[in-house]
Amino acid sequence: VPLVESGGGSMQAGGSLKLSCKFAAYTSSSYCLGWVRQAPGKEREGVARIGRFGTPIYVDSVKGRFTISKDNAKGTLYLRMNSLKPEDTAIYYCAAGGTWPCPQSNFRYWGQGTQVTVSS
Repeated sequence: VPLVESGGGSMQAGGSLKLSCKFAAYTSSSYCLGWVRQAPGKEREGVARIGRFGTPIYVDSVKGRFTISKDNAKGTLYLRMNSLKPEDTAIYYCAAGGTWPCPQSNFRYWGQGTQVTVSS
């Protein structure tokens, strides 16, 4: 299951970024999709995930700031990140796998990751 992220970069605190992840046509109808991040020296953390029918789930630290969405016609998963904080700095991975409620442990397929750096 190919997953290709794009859209990372550097941003000052308070700014916004939008990540994209291209997926194959069958992926969204078969699996949950999600974004997982890993900061230096820390374990991977599930940020947001979305089920086959579009229901999103967010980790508490990003609720109200991040929005996960997908466009099945374009084969693209998005993560809109607003009000960015320095603690959001991490490599962000697109992931796929499993079914609702989409636990991170069921993600089987991973993209290569894209770096997001937020400065204060």
